[in-house]
Amino acid sequence: MANDDRCFYVVAYDISDDKRRTRVFKTLQGFGSWTQYSLFECWLNKKEMLLLQTRLQRYLDARQDSVRFYPLCVMDVSRVETVGGAKPKEERVYVV
Repeated sequence: MANDDRCFYVVAYDISDDKRRTRVFKTLQGFGSWTQYSLFECWLNKKEMLLLQTRLQRYLDARQDSVRFYPLCVMDVSRVETVGGAKPKEERVYVV
């Protein structure tokens, strides 16, 4: 994957503390689309992925919190089935 190549990630989180969960939610909003309660879909290149992980680490308590990144290849994304919502699509998100 070249630096400009994007990969589709499903990002799921389980955070018990409201304050930490809100910070993680706001951070993820800058990188992708909120699709379900604790789930985001993000198109990220390697640099963006490292930046996201670095920012999230500020807010996480490793003993209590969990954030998981599930990469999907282009073929997998095209086969995603959705009931009651839009299929994943790549949107350009600019992180400031």
